[in-house]
Amino acid sequence: MGAVTPLGNSVAETWDRLIQGKSGIEKLTRFDATHFSAKTAAEVKNFSLSDYIQVNERHRMDRFTEYAVASSIMAIQDADVVPGETVHQERIGVSFGTAIGGIESFENTYNDLQNGGYQNLYPFSTTTVISNMAASQVAIAIGAKGVNTCVVLSCASGSNAIGDAYRAIQRGDAYVMVAGGSEASLTPLGIGAFCAMGAISTNPDPKSACRPFDQNRDGLVMGEGAGAVVLESLDSAISRQAKIYGEIIGYSTVSDAYHITSPAPGGEGAVRAMNGALLESHLNLGDIQYINAHGTSTTYNDRYETEAIKSFLGKRAYDVPISSTKSMTGHMMGAAGAVEAIFTLLSIKTGIIPPTVNLHTPDKECDLDYVPNEARKTKIKAALSNALGFGGHNTALLFKSFEGS
Repeated sequence: MGAVTPLGNSVAETWDRLIQGKSGIEKLTRFDATHFSAKTAAEVKNFSLSDYIQVNERHRMDRFTEYAVASSIMAIQDADVVPGETVHQERIGVSFGTAIGGIESFENTYNDLQNGGYQNLYPFSTTTVISNMAASQVAIAIGAKGVNTCVVLSCASGSNAIGDAYRAIQRGDAYVMVAGGSEASLTPLGIGAFCAMGAISTNPDPKSACRPFDQNRDGLVMGEGAGAVVLESLDSAISRQAKIYGEIIGYSTVSDAYHITSPAPGGEGAVRAMNGALLESHLNLGDIQYINAHGTSTTYNDRYETEAIKSFLGKRAYDVPISSTKSMTGHMMGAAGAVEAIFTLLSIKTGIIPPTVNLHTPDKECDLDYVPNEARKTKIKAALSNALGFGGHNTALLFKSFEGS
């Protein structure tokens, strides 16, 4: 695993702050937000790509690509995978997602065009903007010559990238897949568009701005960063004596075909995604002992995801702990599903469920056990990670503990 998040520039630092209930949300500093309704964000701090690779002109990247490369290098090092030595380069693939891609580079390039014409543009401006550059630059940085795909499914991108990597391993297309999601959209256009939509919190207090499932929530808080995981077949992992965090045993992605921003009433798409992941896993409903919710701190998402979980779990709905880690990381958009998959696996591995912070006045329509404000210790056999994206995308990843761990 590897991660660059508003809570820290490693998995260990991020997880430590997460389970302490610390928030990475602060005053927005990327640009002057004086005239923006939103003034808080979850920014990555003290990050330098040169801490991970030797940087030169040919490595010029947008911020979202830099985060992807750094998290992927951390992940393969954590997995003790050395391309060309421990695994053939042609059998290592990459699957990386993003919702928005190189929006910062897009804005900067447009400004250069306005100020000096096309002659003023960086010759490789296109390659800093396009969304596939995260997957491409990760492959170049680590020497992965196998299957290479880019997933763009809004806020479900990171989860789908992991799910698609899982499928690639199942099909035999690769021995090892590096998968994840990355985002860096804390720009005037990125923030401004959500302000115009009215979907973003205008709470001026950073620490209380994101409050999933609370009746006083007033919108999401945008975040940035990346998360990456290394997947391989269980036989391969065992033969390499690899460190195994858990097993992915179910993946389902469906459309609710309802609306470009609002989930379908009752969260029917999310219900089908969770049911699909469970069906593939061959587990029983009673084996699900934790759900990392999408939990964006918006009116409809929190309500309909709650209804979806009730439909999925039935009588067990009030017995299964649920948390929204976005309350601390903000909404990392295309990176969210990947980072939250890491959190779900670490919950299984450590037996610690991260809290939903800022949950002080529960919405009467959001009445499940959201692990309010303090982490909880409990044994977890299997857990779901939900990701729901604009356009009606609903994705569920199901993980379980590794029996040999």
